[in-house]
Amino acid sequence: MAQQARAIVIGGGIGGLTAAAALHRRGWEVTVLERARSLEPVGAAISLAPNALRALDVIGIGDEIRDLANWQGDGGLRTPGGRWLSRSSAEAAAARFGDPLILLPRTTLVARLAALLPPGTVRTAATATLADPGDTARPARVSAGGEELEADLVVGADGINSRVRSALFPAHPGPVYAGFTTWRVLIPVPGAEFASHETWGRGRIWGTHPLKDGRVYAYAAAMTPAGVRAPDDEKAELVRRFGDWHDPIPSVIAAARPEDVLRHDVHHIARPLPAYHRGRTVLLGDAAHAMPPTLGQGGNQAIEDAIVLAHSADDLAAYTAARLPRTTVIARRAVKVARLTMARGRGVVAVRDTAVAALSKAGPALFLRSFDGIADWRPPYASEQAHADRR
Repeated sequence: MAQQARAIVIGGGIGGLTAAAALHRRGWEVTVLERARSLEPVGAAISLAPNALRALDVIGIGDEIRDLANWQGDGGLRTPGGRWLSRSSAEAAAARFGDPLILLPRTTLVARLAALLPPGTVRTAATATLADPGDTARPARVSAGGEELEADLVVGADGINSRVRSALFPAHPGPVYAGFTTWRVLIPVPGAEFASHETWGRGRIWGTHPLKDGRVYAYAAAMTPAGVRAPDDEKAELVRRFGDWHDPIPSVIAAARPEDVLRHDVHHIARPLPAYHRGRTVLLGDAAHAMPPTLGQGGNQAIEDAIVLAHSADDLAAYTAARLPRTTVIARRAVKVARLTMARGRGVVAVRDTAVAALSKAGPALFLRSFDGIADWRPPYASEQAHADRR
């Protein structure tokens, strides 16, 4: 009897857990090493586009996640004064891509992915180091908590500051500052009744989405030097930057406590890696292709990575060939969208807003057009998996 193949996943975020679930489904013995003390994710909510939902279908939870969704794509783009530049809807997204765009708390998705794994698969408070990437003649080795583990496959899903990436490609410059910082909140706002929207100002954006459970997910971004923080607290900073924008933005800020506001500078990998694998070790998600959040595709692409990896685990060159070109194109598009949304010049912003409004009147909303070539992705292994599930 052949020995069961073993995989070690370094990082218990959405990409790492999806990879673990997909590999387990294909018969691998999997261990997930997460350095945090729990799987409680950093961040508030995640937007899942149709491409990620179809990837989750492969591991059997796509429909469940669709049912859990708090928001399904109705909304549009506005100016700080409240004027609508563009409208979109769940129906329009579904007609264009086969599914709506949905939003749910990150904790919900993480919990559902973790539930797909056998007890004991995930080890928390486990800081891991890649000791040897392995090759065709020897297994990969990982050091964790004084223990050395061997595996047929090591998955580096350890985020934007990935130590696995640094070990595989020490000459790569790593992530660079994108030029802007972000704030996020997920809070109850009693009586909140408004359409989801993203609002574009001059060098600033704001997004607000009401959820089914009565909470509101809001995010903001602004051009700032790296490392700068508010002199008092980040809620006060939001008031200074967005307190005079259209309703419901002031009331959402007012409902937040200072400790509810998360702030993170945005970094991305500007120079693509030469490959997403070396030896028996691979990278996925932000470790491989961190991108600005302007397309909302960071987590979505990590989910895609995981599904493709599980199918290509015996041929890592095929994984790189499938994923590196696609994620490079999407990351570059995210950078271009960031330049558009974060434009600061008064004249440039006026032209931008006029063009967005005109394009949206002439056809599908610009919001939906930005997902062409992204949200229409389908896992090439979905039919094969469905056949296996019926046996």
